Amino acid sequence: MPERTSVTLNFVELGSGTPVLALHGWTPDHRLMLGCLEPVFAKRPGYRRLYPDLPGMGKSPAPSSIASSDDVLDALQDFVDDTIGDEPFLLIGESYGGYLSRGLVRARAQQVLGLALICPAGNNLEKAERTVPERQVLRPDPELLDSLDDDRLAQEFADGAVVQTLDTLRRFRDEILAGLDLADTAAMARIKERWELAEHPPEGDGQFDRSSLILTGRQDDSAGYVEQFALLPHYPRATYAVLDVAGHNLQIEQPALFDALTLEWLDRVAAESGREG
Repeated sequence: MPERTSVTLNFVELGSGTPVLALHGWTPDHRLMLGCLEPVFAKRPGYRRLYPDLPGMGKSPAPSSIASSDDVLDALQDFVDDTIGDEPFLLIGESYGGYLSRGLVRARAQQVLGLALICPAGNNLEKAERTVPERQVLRPDPELLDSLDDDRLAQEFADGAVVQTLDTLRRFRDEILAGLDLADTAAMARIKERWELAEHPPEGDGQFDRSSLILTGRQDDSAGYVEQFALLPHYPRATYAVLDVAGHNLQIEQPALFDALTLEWLDRVAAESGREG
C-alpha cells in the first residue's frame, strides 16, 4: 500500500445515495462543478455529490510534498478511501480534472460505475502541443463588456468566452473566476513542473467498458476537440459529442445540451448498474 499523503481536501457534500465524485480543472475550485451539475441532479435524486477542491486550489492546501500530478492523484485516492471507501461511484472530471479522472479509472476500474469527461485534456497537457481551433467569439456583446466596472472580470471573461451574455458572465464570475482568485500559484507552478502522470493516459488506460461521456467544444481553443477523439478506443461505451457555439466553458455556454447529455449518461449508468434512474 502506498503511504497516505498529508493533505486533507476541502469539499462540499450534497445529497445522499450513489456517490458521485466531481473533479474541477486546473486553477478554479469546486464551484465550477457544483454550478453545472446541481441543476442536473435536481432532476435525478438519489445521488451523493462530492465536490472537492484539488490540492493548491480553492481551500485545499498543497504542502511541498505535493509536487506533481501523481501526488495530486494520490491525494484523490486518499479522499476516495476516506469519503467513499469501497462503494461503487460515478466519476466526472473537467479539463485537468478529466485527466486525473482517467488516472483514477485506471486505478479503480472495477469501482467506477461510469465516467463523464467535460472538455478533458487529451494526450497533450501542454497547450502548445495541442491541436486546437483558432480563437472565436460567435456571440459577442461589446456593450456588456464595456458596461463592466471590474476590468479584470471583463478581461478574463473576454479571453475565453465564445458566448458573451449576461448569464454566461454571471456564471463565469461566480463559478470560475471566484475559484481562480484562491489558487496557490506557487504550489501550482511546482506541480506543473511534473504535470504528466507517471503512467500517462491513454497508454495506461486499457479499456473502460462502462458507460462514459466525452463532451468537447467546437470552439474550445484551450483543450480543443480533435485529440479527445483518440480516447474513444479506450472507452468503447462512450458517447462523444462536439458542441457547436461552445468553448472551454461549454457547460455554461450550452447548458441545455450539457444537461441533456449528462442526464442521458446518468440513465445509461443506472440501467447498466441496475439502479433506478
